[in-house]
Amino acid sequence: MKRFSMVVAGTFGIAALLVSMAIAATRQSGNQNAPAAGKAAELAAAVQIEPAALAKLLQESKGEKPVVLHVGFKNFYAQAHIPASDYAGPGSTPEGLELLRRRVSSLQHKQLIVLYCGCCPWDKCPNAKPAYDALHAMGFSNVKVMHIAENFGANWVNAGLPVAKGE
Repeated sequence: MKRFSMVVAGTFGIAALLVSMAIAATRQSGNQNAPAAGKAAELAAAVQIEPAALAKLLQESKGEKPVVLHVGFKNFYAQAHIPASDYAGPGSTPEGLELLRRRVSSLQHKQLIVLYCGCCPWDKCPNAKPAYDALHAMGFSNVKVMHIAENFGANWVNAGLPVAKGE
């Protein structure tokens, strides 16, 4: 398990670098429609939930469970994700946001929804804030975003929290 954790953490680190480079290249090419990177840090502390707190909430047997949605890149979700979470598309792309909108369209607007990405450090994440903003624009009022300081491998997998693999 430790070796798996190291591989996942390393993979997330490399991918974070590649994502940052791709976003920088897109901006330099003059594509003004590309979502801005580094916006997760703008989310208020009140809408953030730490990994351990989310894991505890998911383990509680009482009450309604939150809907947990991965709003990062599909390859990361396939490698490792929170059990019972659904892939909802990357929040940094119009296609990803449309997939997210379709996924939540049947939910009550007061339903607790927890979004997470984990592709890269929190202050560089291009996916969390656009996904959060999209849900608020739809009228959802109980949305949290899991604060992932470094990446999913380092802050969830290496912390020994439950992991599922595959699609």
